[in-house]
Amino acid sequence: MVKELPVIYLQTAACSGCAVTLLNTASPTIKNVLIDQIAPGVHINLRFHPVIMAAAGEMAIRAMEDTAEQKKGEYVLVVDGAVPTAPGAVYGAIGERNGKPVTMLQRVTELAADALAVIALGTCASFGGIPAAPPNPTGCQPVRDVLKKEGISKPLVNIPGCPPHPDWFVGTVAGVILNGLPAADDLDDLLRPRAFYGKLIHENCPRRACFDEGKFARKFGDEGCLYELGCKGPITYADCPVRRWNSGTNWVIGAGAPCNGCTQPEFPDQTAPFYEKLVDVELPTIGAYWAGKEEK
Repeated sequence: MVKELPVIYLQTAACSGCAVTLLNTASPTIKNVLIDQIAPGVHINLRFHPVIMAAAGEMAIRAMEDTAEQKKGEYVLVVDGAVPTAPGAVYGAIGERNGKPVTMLQRVTELAADALAVIALGTCASFGGIPAAPPNPTGCQPVRDVLKKEGISKPLVNIPGCPPHPDWFVGTVAGVILNGLPAADDLDDLLRPRAFYGKLIHENCPRRACFDEGKFARKFGDEGCLYELGCKGPITYADCPVRRWNSGTNWVIGAGAPCNGCTQPEFPDQTAPFYEKLVDVELPTIGAYWAGKEEK
């Protein structure tokens, strides 16, 4: 018999970019993920997803609540977006109860309390991201902070990115199915899977040799390292250089643009301005030597 892994996918303060990137997973395709056995004998049963489910309104909400009741302790909760904590439901609600809107905060805390595990998908869910940027009138917070404040202790995995690569999410889910929930050593101190976020972009960047030799691009389109044009690769953990995007076609630096550090908790406030050089960051200085030689 095939084992079903129920999944509830909530969208809170988000732009749907994380949902769209997931739908563009290439290997396996989203059809494979939703219909086939992602691992022998295990099928992902996506019970609630506001972007792709056929049901709407009360029928959709009922499917979510029935899953939470019938599969208590068995389902995985995926949260896509930061969580508004400002009073009332004026900054976001998911359905109604007794004729009144249910806040996103209430949905996240109720569903997380009875979940097998929680996955925070995207930088907004993982670290707050754009919705939590100052002045943050919505009181948006990352999932980790919300669960801690509410005293909810559940296995939590952060999959940051704006948006995250679909492989990071699908690979994490496949890992849970094949090997169980991640051990402490499988995650970094920000609860990101080391398999995908274990190295700095700077370590694997094909322009790293240019950095070491002090060959920096002075304007977009130039050859050379993009550090002087605002690249945040030296402080950003992700495997974009080796995994690449759009079925492995290319990635941001390959297209001539600097990394903006979107997988980091500092995004977007502390990684902006995106096209200005990092300051007060300790980096290898071999490049400075060669830059000085060229000036002479």
